[in-house]
Amino acid sequence: MSVRIDHAQVITCDGAGTEYSDATVVIDGNRIAIVEPGAAGTAAAAAFPDATVIDGRGCVLTPGLINTHHHLYQWLTRGLAADHTLFEWLTTLYPVWAGIDADGVHTGATAALATLAASGCTFSTDHHYVFPSGAGDLLEAEIAAATSVGIRFAATRGSMDLGRSAGGLPPDSVVETIDAILDHSATAIDRWHDPAGDAMVTMALAPCSPFSVTGELLRASAELARERGVRLHTHLAETTDEDAFCAEKFGCTPMQYMESLGWLGADVWFAHGIHFGDADIATLARTGSAVAHCPTSNGRLGAGIARSRDLLAAGVPVGLGVDGSASNESARMLDEAHQSVLFARAIGGPTALSTRDALRMATIGGARVLGRDGDLGSIEVGKLADLVLWDLTTLGHSGIDDPVAALVLGSQPPIRHSWVDGVSVMADNTLVTVDADIVARDVARERAALVARAG
Repeated sequence: MSVRIDHAQVITCDGAGTEYSDATVVIDGNRIAIVEPGAAGTAAAAAFPDATVIDGRGCVLTPGLINTHHHLYQWLTRGLAADHTLFEWLTTLYPVWAGIDADGVHTGATAALATLAASGCTFSTDHHYVFPSGAGDLLEAEIAAATSVGIRFAATRGSMDLGRSAGGLPPDSVVETIDAILDHSATAIDRWHDPAGDAMVTMALAPCSPFSVTGELLRASAELARERGVRLHTHLAETTDEDAFCAEKFGCTPMQYMESLGWLGADVWFAHGIHFGDADIATLARTGSAVAHCPTSNGRLGAGIARSRDLLAAGVPVGLGVDGSASNESARMLDEAHQSVLFARAIGGPTALSTRDALRMATIGGARVLGRDGDLGSIEVGKLADLVLWDLTTLGHSGIDDPVAALVLGSQPPIRHSWVDGVSVMADNTLVTVDADIVARDVARERAALVARAG
């Protein structure tokens, strides 16, 4: 049950930024047992003589990438409302999403998670907030999908209770009562949340956004989450429309509104944060609240460019997220590292964000956002074996001097191998856990059924 990776370049993403041009890494069970620099790997060979040996020459080994924000069910509605603003996009798609069911969610989640795994992601969150009546157990459906793909998974029980008739954005058909939301949230935590350090499935609570939930729900969700020891997540400061909504409804900024409801702290992470001002960034840093930066989705929706450099400089935990597949049809994690560099430099100049900053956001930064940096996010002895071995010998990457530049600025390299919890997920650039052709066929069927239900 051990694997020895020899002669790989290793980018550890540890606190010191350690990198090795030639090293041996041993996986023993679900943990990293040895990180040995130097070409020989003699200690590793002696300690694990029966290990499966993988030749890492021409490859770079990194921690698995961590996706801190997604909406998996949206895989079934990719390409719709492609030229809309966020609010227009939401009002167009809410009636379609009202028809989702457990079968469709399972299929969409399997496809989205398989795509993530094929882009080097080993750990993903999901923010699921649409629970139509009679749709079946949607959380169970996506957790089953994550299990089949073999990816580590942080599910969130999202929610909406502020329908259009009460001044919110979503139609009344997709909102729930506070009592139903809290009862289901408590049940989901009891059933699915694993507090262990090597957990494959965890839960968080995630009311959708200031314009789709009431303050009462936000406050009650925070109380329940802290009572049960789980994290909190929501969208915040994604658009100028949201700023205007909060100013009109609450007489304050989105950040001030969340602070008034107890929604700040080291157990909270916000998606997007595009329109945070200086005072907001200082508040995040002071409270330890984190941000999921979603550059591709932000650009797709024309929502703006988050101040990633300023957030990092202030000490705010920042990870990367692909966001929902309906606003990021590619949904590939390595793309987010690429786009984060380009967006930051577009507004901040050529030194605003380095390629290593971007890779750290995609790895140890994401682990820190999700409270898992003690066990994940870097290649260090004792940490969990969530690893990706990227092949840099092909036409697109051979001869690139810097392996991190190859990963972050180049096209995506083939994945020679990847492991989650020490178990193989990708081999020779092919998923070994699910059949991609079957999943694609299932997606076409479920998408057609969903669109037909919407009329």
